[in-house]
Amino acid sequence: MNKAELIEVLAKQHTLSKAEAARILATVLDTVVATVKKGGAVTLPGFGSFKQHARAARNGVNPGTGDKIKIAAVKLPKFTPGTAFKAAVDPKAAARKAAKAAGAAPVKVAAKKAAKTAAKPAARKSGKTGG
Repeated sequence: MNKAELIEVLAKQHTLSKAEAARILATVLDTVVATVKKGGAVTLPGFGSFKQHARAARNGVNPGTGDKIKIAAVKLPKFTPGTAFKAAVDPKAAARKAAKAAGAAPVKVAAKKAAKTAAKPAARKSGKTGG
């Protein structure tokens, strides 16, 4: 979907003219860009968040010549999708994450660690008394 198609959907769903829908979309996008440019974040619950990400200066290699080069620090926009957006795109992954968060796997891991910890001191004691 491109910008023109998005404008058409907005216009149809909200009984607006295409010009009005285009102005609304432009206002939303301009506001997001201006806020992120200033270092702020825009959070849309369920959809995701837009924020600024700073990438530090670093050394790199020119793949053509093999020469080492310096890459300058940059500020980039970053979008992090929300949980509902992720679940809509991949429901199976969301279900797996929910099952994992329910605590089935971590309980087993904790029980195994506790069993190993209890067995170690007993083995050490029996090894010392047998000698």
